Amino acid sequence: MEQEILFAKTLEKVKKTAKEQGNVIAKHQIQEAFADMKLDEEQFQMIYDYLTTSKIGVDEEIDTDSFLTEEDTNYLEIYLEELKALPELSDGEKQAVTLSALAGDKTARNQLIEIYLPKVVEVAKLYAGQGVFLEDLIGEGNVALAMGVEMLGCLESADEVEGMLGKMMMDAMELYIEDSAAADESNREIEDKVNLVAEKAEEIAKLLQRKITVEELAREAELTAEQIEEAIQMSGGIEFIELPSK
Repeated sequence: MEQEILFAKTLEKVKKTAKEQGNVIAKHQIQEAFADMKLDEEQFQMIYDYLTTSKIGVDEEIDTDSFLTEEDTNYLEIYLEELKALPELSDGEKQAVTLSALAGDKTARNQLIEIYLPKVVEVAKLYAGQGVFLEDLIGEGNVALAMGVEMLGCLESADEVEGMLGKMMMDAMELYIEDSAAADESNREIEDKVNLVAEKAEEIAKLLQRKITVEELAREAELTAEQIEEAIQMSGGIEFIELPSK
């Protein structure tokens, strides 16, 4: 069991490293990460295959555009066109802006946000195809970017800026994906609950040739009154259930 836990934790670290490197990782990095586990070539190949299906390139980059939906592609085309209106800065100018932003200059921090907006797009594309819209991922990344430039005072040098902002973008997008998945699961549970109550109500109402009360449904369908009332409330009303007059 300890070996399985170690394997899972190491695999997550490998995936995290790949994300930080633009969704690509070298085989020697994978082999070094799992060095203590004495894996054979077949086991390593299984890891390579798993990473590839997880949209992580092994020894070569994966085309992140291939994971975009038509809606994502259309949005991205318009958004990137808007970004072209931003002023282009030389590497020296970007360095000067970064140093001024670190020193607390408000104008420089706003400029730094503009400099990193294209980076948000690059990061967002790494998370495409996971059940959320690219537009929403970019929105979450932009919020994280704006928050990040206000926290630059905790850094010691300009060399740390890109890493910190990139990590904040990634963390924000991963959290958004997790929250969206949890919300989808919750919605499915609600839908299943409503459907169950509605089906039972219809079945019993047809037998009795009339609408039934909450109490009758609870008794005949082995559901609690609370379950039925919650389903009615969530659905806005169920056709075969007679509601008490107010």
